[in-house]
Amino acid sequence: MANFVQPARDCPLCPRLADFRNANRAKYPNWHNAPVTSFGALTAPLLIVGLGPGLRGANATGRPFTGDWAGDLLYGTLLALGLASGIYDERPDDGLELVNCRITNAVRCVPPANRPTPAEITACKPFLSAELAAMPNLIAVLALGGIAHNAVLSAKGLIKSRYKFAHGATHKLPDGLVMVDTYHSSRLNTNTGRLTEPMFREVMGLAKAAAGVSS
Repeated sequence: MANFVQPARDCPLCPRLADFRNANRAKYPNWHNAPVTSFGALTAPLLIVGLGPGLRGANATGRPFTGDWAGDLLYGTLLALGLASGIYDERPDDGLELVNCRITNAVRCVPPANRPTPAEITACKPFLSAELAAMPNLIAVLALGGIAHNAVLSAKGLIKSRYKFAHGATHKLPDGLVMVDTYHSSRLNTNTGRLTEPMFREVMGLAKAAAGVSS
């Protein structure tokens, strides 16, 4: 298993994100307000990659996709497909456990307006690269949105134009890793009908099968 290091609590790599983090610490002192570490075992065969922490979600709670609508849909789907056990109660101490999967983000600190810059995505690339390398049983990745899709390709050192993002698309990468794409589980996508719960569940099922996880 490769050496794997998470970003420090006061990671200085992205000045804009560090300033935003410090402003939120002053405004919401009881929130997490720090880089959000991944959730789930490194031994999992499936890695789910999102964009970044939500301001009132993971940035507040400290657990990926916990405390906002994107998490409601994600964790509800994982529970329905047997990729999680317990009860999701929008807090990190709810006892929820992931089964055969792990969740991370392309950008570990909350970006203003949920929009990281290309430089910020690049700054976080070493963490994603190290995480991918540190998962000895990794078979498949589910990319939640185009930013996550491109971040995985960049972390693997691959040419992005060779792997076009599309909801439901499956890509076989040169090292054998399978990447499945879906629209992000954000409220914006679900409110506009771009992504429905059945659509998301279907793609999650594709990723589960690609990872070799039985029912």
